[in-house]
Amino acid sequence: MTKPDTGDAVGRLVDEVQRFVRLGARVKGMLHMADLGAEFSALMLLFPLRHHGPLRVTDLAELKGADPSTISRQAAQLVKAGLARREADPADGRASRLAVTEAGLAACARLHEARHASLSQALAAWPQERIRAFADYFEEFNSSVEAHLRNDPAVSARENA
Repeated sequence: MTKPDTGDAVGRLVDEVQRFVRLGARVKGMLHMADLGAEFSALMLLFPLRHHGPLRVTDLAELKGADPSTISRQAAQLVKAGLARREADPADGRASRLAVTEAGLAACARLHEARHASLSQALAAWPQERIRAFADYFEEFNSSVEAHLRNDPAVSARENA
């Protein structure tokens, strides 16, 4: 029995992932969220804050796999826009945590609804079972990539540098 040639399939997947990222940037521009008072990348911090609760900037940076200085700049945008607030860290009064505000929760809902509407329109011709199957495969793909990144010493070394 011969092994299937995965090289072409993986190469095709790489191309499609790159295409998806490019399309994502275009869709982001279509969501019209500038009136929320922060850059789109800053707005994306609202979701982990909503899900995990108040977090230190360093913890949020680790969670997002980003540089703490970048997250700090984005957090400042959220605070200035009234979408997040700084509060004392109960574990260390010298430190602060970032917490989502009611306005931030409303922004999360608006962002979620805009993304949902955009994808619903794009997939309008797809049967529900096909969307479910694709979501299952996409979830499995993301989980595999996350597991690979957690176990790759080169990635860990770059993140800790």
